[in-house]
Amino acid sequence: MTKRIKVADLPEFDAAAYLDNETAIAAYLTSILEANNPALLAAALGDIARARGMGEIAKASGLTREALYKALRPDAQPRFDTISRVCAALGVRLVAQAEEA
Repeated sequence: MTKRIKVADLPEFDAAAYLDNETAIAAYLTSILEANNPALLAAALGDIARARGMGEIAKASGLTREALYKALRPDAQPRFDTISRVCAALGVRLVAQAEEA
């Protein structure tokens, strides 16, 4: 007999644990941007900030840790200014690319 596993019994996935180099971070952000979902982008930037150290990113972006956590939670809709400041603090930039026909 196969043992059934309940979804509630599975550990929660944390992307931050896998964002340990620039290539992984760039690939993660690129795939998130393709989803075209602002809340998902905020959550992804939160994952990257946690991987790098939330306090360090808060300081570099000029935001408080509390404001950073609030702006980058999964259901957030942060202002572009906040996204821009966090990206600069993370050392990444968002790039526009023409869609392929």
